[in-house]
Amino acid sequence: MAAKLAVVPVHTVQGSEGSLAVLRRQLLAVAHELHSRGWVANHDGNVTVRIGGDRLLATPTALSKRVLTEADLIVVDADNRVVQGGRRPFSEIALHRAVYAARDDVRAVVHTHAPSATALSVVGAAVEPRIIAEAVVSLGAEVPLIAYGFPQGADQLAALKAAAIAYDAVTLGNHGVLAWGDDLEQAFLRAELVEHLATIQLRALAVGPLRTVPAADLERLLAARTKAGLGPAARKK
Repeated sequence: MAAKLAVVPVHTVQGSEGSLAVLRRQLLAVAHELHSRGWVANHDGNVTVRIGGDRLLATPTALSKRVLTEADLIVVDADNRVVQGGRRPFSEIALHRAVYAARDDVRAVVHTHAPSATALSVVGAAVEPRIIAEAVVSLGAEVPLIAYGFPQGADQLAALKAAAIAYDAVTLGNHGVLAWGDDLEQAFLRAELVEHLATIQLRALAVGPLRTVPAADLERLLAARTKAGLGPAARKK
């Protein structure tokens, strides 16, 4: 992205119209960036941020991220009923809810159909973070591929909820990328890294088999991840 988003601490949001206004601008910036990167088309993709309790600020359905304005954003309650805004919630909101239900620390979720990562998901291949050492620190040793299931079906949601406990991003079979984080910036950057890795992976496979970082280094990289406050081991402290 052109500039880092100003992060709004989640505890300041509830009951604060000023902070909510900042989050609206942040969410809109992310949504526009998804379109400009070519990670969404038509009405694809969606973004949410938790703004207090079970309420979410969200992109609406049936509107291109290219033309989205702040006035188009909606707030939904725990039952996904619109409590602010005049548009309808997107059908995939259950995917976001599954992540939020699994992780109290998650404050934002980004879903894209980024071409490289989605292409790998179509052939049943997971994105491989171990091809770059730094990616292991950022994302862990695995970005799980959740096998195709009927969209928002019970099996898919259960698999996503289980994956969200241990991971910070997944790909969905024949679907796309779902990434989450402490705030919108972190969620976006994780989605960005997944697509970057997928692009490198596809280009590497055109030349020969993948060579991942040595297994002997993996433990040290994961320790660095924990030291940076990332991953399930850090959250248990």
